[in-house]
Amino acid sequence: MTLSHRVLNRTLLQRQHLLERSSLTVPQMCDHLVGLQAQDVPPPFIGLWSRLADFDPETVSAGLEDRSLVRITLMRGTIHLVTPPDALRIAPHIQPELEKIPFRKGFNYGAMIGLDPDEVRARGEQALGDEPTPAAELRARAAAFWPDRDPGAVVQTWLYQLPVLQTPPRGKWKDSSRPVWSRVQPWLGAPLDPGYPLAELLVRYLRAFGPATTMDMQAWSKLTGMKKAVDALGDRLRTYTDERGRVLYDLADAELADPELPAPVRLLGWYDNAVLSHQDRSRIVPDGATPTLRAFATAVSPVLLDGFVAGLYKIFPQSGVARLRVSPSRAWSAAERAEVEAEALALLAFLEGDKRPSVEILEVGADLRP
Repeated sequence: MTLSHRVLNRTLLQRQHLLERSSLTVPQMCDHLVGLQAQDVPPPFIGLWSRLADFDPETVSAGLEDRSLVRITLMRGTIHLVTPPDALRIAPHIQPELEKIPFRKGFNYGAMIGLDPDEVRARGEQALGDEPTPAAELRARAAAFWPDRDPGAVVQTWLYQLPVLQTPPRGKWKDSSRPVWSRVQPWLGAPLDPGYPLAELLVRYLRAFGPATTMDMQAWSKLTGMKKAVDALGDRLRTYTDERGRVLYDLADAELADPELPAPVRLLGWYDNAVLSHQDRSRIVPDGATPTLRAFATAVSPVLLDGFVAGLYKIFPQSGVARLRVSPSRAWSAAERAEVEAEALALLAFLEGDKRPSVEILEVGADLRP
């Protein structure tokens, strides 16, 4: 059976809870999505607001404080907001890939070449200890160990070599404090769980992102061994093909969405996994032309119109005013413009409720900078 882009689009949106807002709790949504991308502070809040009915951002802050939620480096080597069980069972899959990075010649212009990795790791464990440590303090300790090396590169190496996570206050509602790092076991009171099969992780990926190719799975995780893990699932999976004839895997008990389901406007956060978790993104990005990661790094975010990325937006908070500027990537009808404006005003009320909202819909392809 061949699946069209539109079937894949509506199925993705349905599994992402982007067709209608859900009554799941924040931890339940984090588990379902296998974490929310949280490299910066606002995106997971926007992602949850876009997916949950009556979302209260303080639940995330409380979860980080009571350690029922954590911010940890996982898929694609980026920070994700997850529950502790996922931190403990997904990190062992990611950690070996992270540890390969620092001693390559291309890492920080060869800053770590010549140092013994085992010695660096041991001193990193000593520097981090059992208590949360600010990044600035880690740099000072790195400089004391190796005065002739870039302390920032040493600290970055430690953060790749050792299972660590970010502790509050960074990541709480509207708190972009400098990172404070802790080793995983002292913070969560439990060691990593290396027994979680990759195949089970892929089952969860498919529940949130499927149907998908093995290359999609690899793009999401940056892990290898996809085909072997898929084969291990046997009759728990079924297969389809896409419009280009590639094999798509899905769970045997998973349903496809009706391609005619209406898709409301959604304003996602930058780096939202709904846009970044497939090698072929044409199910959500027309022609697969995803904005560059460099664009996302400047807090430029996607607008979904009829389920597909149809523009970009950025918020400019100023004294007393919050400006949300939208750059369409195609011509919009009057009804589409009105729907985007309504969702944009709702987002501003959520993010910048103490400021006067201003929504500006620009010409097609216009620069978002004011």
